[in-house]
Amino acid sequence: MKTEKSNNAHLPYLVIGIVGVLIVIGLVWWLQNRQAAPQKAQSGALKPNINTALASAPVGANPPNFRGAANSPIVLEEFADYQCPTCAKVHPVLSQIASEYGSRIKFVYRSFPLTSIHDKSYDAAVAAEAAGLQGKFWDMQNQLFQNQGKWSSSMDHRTLFADYAKLIGLDVEKFKTDSAGLLTKSRVDADLARASAARLSGTPSLFLNGSPIDVAQITVDRLRSIIEEELKRFQAAQSQGSAPQK
Repeated sequence: MKTEKSNNAHLPYLVIGIVGVLIVIGLVWWLQNRQAAPQKAQSGALKPNINTALASAPVGANPPNFRGAANSPIVLEEFADYQCPTCAKVHPVLSQIASEYGSRIKFVYRSFPLTSIHDKSYDAAVAAEAAGLQGKFWDMQNQLFQNQGKWSSSMDHRTLFADYAKLIGLDVEKFKTDSAGLLTKSRVDADLARASAARLSGTPSLFLNGSPIDVAQITVDRLRSIIEEELKRFQAAQSQGSAPQK
């Protein structure tokens, strides 16, 4: 009888312990599901991955080389190396996207020559800037990417750059002078400083409103999908009368 009374005396404490454990389990489950909900809602969104280092980095060459609308809320920013094979591969894709979206986006190109592995990349970036001083940046860019294999393996790449300048209708002597000048080099250096501050390590590096896009996603269809999603987000924010955050 004494043993039975002793067990009964401990019964309330046992019940309280079990209830406490159940409460803790329920609380953990609730917190996990509460945290998971926003992640599901953000599926496919780029905002959680914003590169904060890029946001605080120097502005780069100013004004930048860009296509589209200067004040567009959708900014697609590429950091590329003219001697990088992958950059040459995605060049037609990005050119098509820039043409398709026109003034609905701002497509910015940043020179990021990886001189430790590409010995002519810096000179190529300077050549593009020299062409830009005559309003032909994008024409020279096309020549550099389309003929990458030729000038990359040439012992006289600067002569080839002059040939491209002539082909696209530049004043070749001015092009040569500008290629040797400080202005073109300072613009390349400014873009390099932006890339360095953003802690970028490879090319191409592509961002939409500061959020990185994986190289595997640099296809026309995937970029369309990402840009359309971002456009809808801004349109929704505008309809609600709130200023969307970049």
